[in-house]
Amino acid sequence: MTSRIAVLIPCHNEEAAIGRVVSNFRACLPDAQIFVYDNNSSDRTGEIARREGAIVRREPLQGKGHVVRRMFADVEADIYVLVDGDDTYDASKAPEMIALLEGECLDMVTGTRFDHGDQAAYRRFHRAGNLLLTSLVRMVFGDRITDMLSGYRVFSRRFVKSFPALSAGFETETEFTVHALALDMPLGEFLTPYGARPLGSASKLRTYSDGFRILRSILLLVKDERPWAFFGLIGLALLLLGLILGVPVVVEFARTGLVPRLPTAVLATGLVMLASLSAVCGLILDSVARGRKEAKRLAYLRIPRYH
Repeated sequence: MTSRIAVLIPCHNEEAAIGRVVSNFRACLPDAQIFVYDNNSSDRTGEIARREGAIVRREPLQGKGHVVRRMFADVEADIYVLVDGDDTYDASKAPEMIALLEGECLDMVTGTRFDHGDQAAYRRFHRAGNLLLTSLVRMVFGDRITDMLSGYRVFSRRFVKSFPALSAGFETETEFTVHALALDMPLGEFLTPYGARPLGSASKLRTYSDGFRILRSILLLVKDERPWAFFGLIGLALLLLGLILGVPVVVEFARTGLVPRLPTAVLATGLVMLASLSAVCGLILDSVARGRKEAKRLAYLRIPRYH
């Protein structure tokens, strides 16, 4: 069976890079269909991509997450290659990533980045932020990934058609990773060089605001996928604070029979009650999350690997 391959390229104002990206992937994957989704570009991104032979479509909702949702819904293929349109990823690695996906029957292969001597391309601060966020996800969901925020990935049809795609912006890479880890999908990684943008191309990543949005996304995903851990930790923190405030009051009462610090006693009691409530919420939501996971797993299994 010959797999149908689709290259998906989300773009916003990438006229300086998109022509080279399309031509490079056309050369490396001559049988693939190349889709460029123009996300409200004000330059000639769509025109250049079309001239290079790409199928150009438009997504009016601004944000990479919206574009990914539209691409995954519209495009039918057996294997999907998702890559940024800024010419920072090496197209020549795509056939090897696809071979790894097919040979090992994987659902996602991530292009893990290295700067091959050009430290300006993969800046130290971005690398540190990626390491921190990736480490948080590894602690909660499993240590099977090393570059959570890579924009270069190869997916199976099962992954794409079972992916909920709820985020709006750059948090979508976090969703990819957590979706795969939460369902225990078979994953792989492939080292790929990460280069600098061409002249005239500007990054759309806002370091601080997007970093906080990704962190917020991780916390929400932990709440949804691991509610017992999330609410259990909150309950433990409240319980410890309640004990710190309440134990001296209890000791004083045992010694004198008096409660001279009544507001502290009320506060400590309230904190312990909130801790218990948080633990109960975690237990209930953990059962709900298990049911959701079973439903997602069944939806994943209903999708044939090849269309």
